[in-house]
Amino acid sequence: MSSSQKEKKAPLSCNRCGAVWKKSGTTYCWSNPEAGMNAPGYCPSEEEAQLIEESFRAYTGNDEDARLARVAAEVEGLCYQPVPGSEAVNARWTRVEDTIALIKLMGWKKIGIATCIGLLDETDRLSEILNAQGLEPLSVCCKAGRIDKLELGLEEDDKIRPGTFEPACNPIAQAKLLNRSGTDMNLIIGLCVGHDMLFSKYSQAPVSTLVVKDRVTGHNPVAVLYGQNFYYKRLQKQPVLKDKDEE
Repeated sequence: MSSSQKEKKAPLSCNRCGAVWKKSGTTYCWSNPEAGMNAPGYCPSEEEAQLIEESFRAYTGNDEDARLARVAAEVEGLCYQPVPGSEAVNARWTRVEDTIALIKLMGWKKIGIATCIGLLDETDRLSEILNAQGLEPLSVCCKAGRIDKLELGLEEDDKIRPGTFEPACNPIAQAKLLNRSGTDMNLIIGLCVGHDMLFSKYSQAPVSTLVVKDRVTGHNPVAVLYGQNFYYKRLQKQPVLKDKDEE
C-alpha cells in the first residue's frame, strides 16, 4: 500500500459507534456475522481485518500472553451472573474481585503495589484483602527516597507548596524495587498521569491499574464524561492550559 493510500484512511474512531449502539442495541463488532449487518465506513473490523487477525493469533498459542488473554476472557464471564427467567445479566464482582480472580487463575502469588503517597490507607486495606486471599502483597510508595523536586530542575513555584520540602515521585524506582522482589504482577494505586506510564514501562511484571488518580472526583475520572456533569461541559468550551500568547 502506498503512502498516499495510507494517508487517505479514515482515523480510528470507534467512539462513533456509540450512536449505533443506542439506536440498534448492538454494533457491527458485536453482531453475529450471519446477521448481515453492514459495517460503518470507519470500522477497523473491516479496514484492518488482517492486522486484527494476526493479533488474535497471539492468544491461541501456549505462551504467557495467550494464557493471560484466555484467563481474562474467563474472568469477564465470571463477573456476570444470569437473571433467572430473563435474558438479562447482572454484574456481581467489583474490580478488586475481578483482579483477585485473575491473579488466582493465573497462579500468581507475589503482587506488587505501586502506590501514591495519598492513598496509603487504601493500599493498606488492599494489602489486608490480598493477604486474606492467600496472596503476598508488596508495596512501594511513589515518594520513596525523599528527593526534592528541585533535583528535577523545577523551580520553587512549580511545587504545590513553594518554599517547602516537596519530594518528587520516582516511578522508575518503584518498578525496579518490585522487579528486584520478583513480583508476579504489579498494581497501580493512584499514580499521577505520566508517572503511571513510566512505572508500566519499567515494570518487568504485567501491570494493571486498580485506582486511577482524580483528585476532584474521588478517583472516579469517568464522572467527568457524563453529559450532565459540570466538568464535561466546561472542558468542551475552555482550554485546560492556555497558549503562552494568551496569558
